[in-house]
Amino acid sequence: MSFTARQNEIIRKIAILAQSQTVLSSGLWFHHDIRDNFYYASYLFAAAVDFPEQLPFDAEAAKHLAQGIMLEVLRLQDQNGESATFGHWPLNLGEAPREAKPNVLPVELMGSLMAFFTSRYRVHFDERLAQAFDSALFNVYRSGFYRQKNVFGHHDAKYTAAKLIFGQLYEDAGLIRNGRSNLQLTLAHVRKHGMSEYGSLPWFWHWVQAFTCAWHQMSDPSVKKELSDMLDYLWNERAAFYLKGAWAGAHCRGQKHDIPLDSNVLHDYVQFGDFELPAEMPRTEYAGFLYYEAPEAARRTALDRSGKAEVKKAVTKISDAGTSILHSYAYMTSEFATGGMWERYEEFDNEQHRWDITLPLGRNRGVNQAYFFHPAEPNTGDDPRHQTGHTEVLFHKNTIAALYPIPAGAAHQIAGILPIAEWQQEPGVLLGQTDQVFFAVYLMQPFEIERLADRYVVTSEGSRNGVVLEAISQKDAEQRGLDSFEAFAAVARRNAPAWSTEKLSVRYTSLDLSVLELSVDSHSESEKRINGQPVDFSEYML
Repeated sequence: MSFTARQNEIIRKIAILAQSQTVLSSGLWFHHDIRDNFYYASYLFAAAVDFPEQLPFDAEAAKHLAQGIMLEVLRLQDQNGESATFGHWPLNLGEAPREAKPNVLPVELMGSLMAFFTSRYRVHFDERLAQAFDSALFNVYRSGFYRQKNVFGHHDAKYTAAKLIFGQLYEDAGLIRNGRSNLQLTLAHVRKHGMSEYGSLPWFWHWVQAFTCAWHQMSDPSVKKELSDMLDYLWNERAAFYLKGAWAGAHCRGQKHDIPLDSNVLHDYVQFGDFELPAEMPRTEYAGFLYYEAPEAARRTALDRSGKAEVKKAVTKISDAGTSILHSYAYMTSEFATGGMWERYEEFDNEQHRWDITLPLGRNRGVNQAYFFHPAEPNTGDDPRHQTGHTEVLFHKNTIAALYPIPAGAAHQIAGILPIAEWQQEPGVLLGQTDQVFFAVYLMQPFEIERLADRYVVTSEGSRNGVVLEAISQKDAEQRGLDSFEAFAAVARRNAPAWSTEKLSVRYTSLDLSVLELSVDSHSESEKRINGQPVDFSEYML
C-alpha cells in the first residue's frame, strides 16, 4: 500500500467518524477542544471532495456539514484588532463556546494548518467559507503570535513554520527572512545539542507537522531545501527508536494515550505502514494530509530490525540553572526493545518516562510497555506517567536493572506496568511469555499483581527496593537451547539476582552471562558496572 493509500484510509475513517458525531446546539461537534472540530471537519470535507464514491453517506450533505462546522470554528476567533488575544481562538470551549476565553495554543498549530487546508481546498469552498478563511488567516498574520524568542522547543518549531507560511502568503519578505533565520538556527542547535525534547509525544509530531506544512507551502527552493534538511534530521531521529509503530526508550514527556500504550501513530503509519492502523486515533491532526518522505537510510533503519542494534545518544538540556548532558540508551530487536535515560531530569509535571521494555504494536491485546517506577504526583489509577527521582538504573542490551532508594517522608511503594501475557507468579519473580518473547521480572521485595482489562499492575512495598527485567525472543532462547517456556523458566529461577539492603545493591548475571552490578550508598551516589567495568559514556554521540 502506498503512502497516498494509507493517507486516504486515515481520511476516510476519520470522515466516517466525524459524520457520525452529533452536532451540538453551538453548531460544533466538540466542546472539549476547538481543534478537534477543525480537524474532523477537514477530514470530512476532504473525503467528500476527493473520493465521494467511497463514503457510506451522501458526499454533498457531508461537505455542507463540514463547512458549517468550520464556519462555527472560524467565528470563535478573536477578531478585535485592539485585543491582546487578537487572532486567537479559545481552547476548551465549555458550556458556552461563544463566551470561552481565547487561548494562546490553538493558533500555534491550527493557524498554519488552516493556511495549508485553504490553499488545497479553497476552490471547493462556498463563498461564505472562503471569505471566513480569508479573514481568519489575515487576522492570524496580523496578530504576530509567532514573534517569540526562539528557545528551540516544539512551540518554536510552530512559530518558525508560521513565519515562513504567512510570510509567503502575504508577501512579507522580512517575516520570511526571520523565519528562515530561525530555521537555520534551530537545525544547527539540534545537530549540535541533540533534541532536548527527547521522545516527547505528541510534541515531536508537532515539529514534523509544522515543518512538513511549511515544506508543502514554500515556493523558494533554497528555503524548501533547508526545510528538507530539518525534516531529514527529524525522521532519522524517529527511525532510531522505531519499532513497528512503537517508540522505544526514554521520553521527556508523554500524554496518557502514549504511556503505557503507543497510540499517537498516524504519522508513523503513513510513513512506514508496517503495522495495522488502530481503531482508535486519539491525535487525528493532519497526518492524512501532510507527508514528507523520510530519507532512505531512515526507512531502512526503521523497517529492518533483523539485526540487533544499540542506540546511544547524548542530549543537552539547557536551562536557567545551567547545562546538563543526558545519555539515552536503546537496544533494538525485531521482537522488542529495551532502554531509557541514564539520568533523572526534572521535566514538566514529573513526566520523564525513564525506561521501559517496548513491544511492537498489534502483538498484544493491551499496553505494549513494561516498566516500574516510584510514583510522583499527579498519578491516578489509569495514568501511570509521573515519576520521582528516587531511581537508579543500569541498561545492558536486553536487561534493565533499577534500584529505588526511597527517602523518609515519601510513599514506600513502587509500581509496575506489564503487558497482557501469560504471567507466572513465584516468590521474588514473575515469568511471562507473549507469542514471541519470554520475560523474567525479579523484585527485591514482596509484591502483588493485579490484572486489568489491558495490562497487569504490580505493587511492591519497601523503602529500599529494586527490579531486574530481562527479555529474550523465543527465537534467541531456542538458539540457547531453551526450546520451551518451561526450559526458560528453569534457567530464570536459577539466575535470580543477588540483592542487598545494607548497601542497596543488586548483582545479576544475564542469559548471555554478562554480569550487571548496580549499587547506591547512603549519600545516593551510585556505582554501575557491566562485566566489572564502569559504564562508559564515551560512545554516546549527539
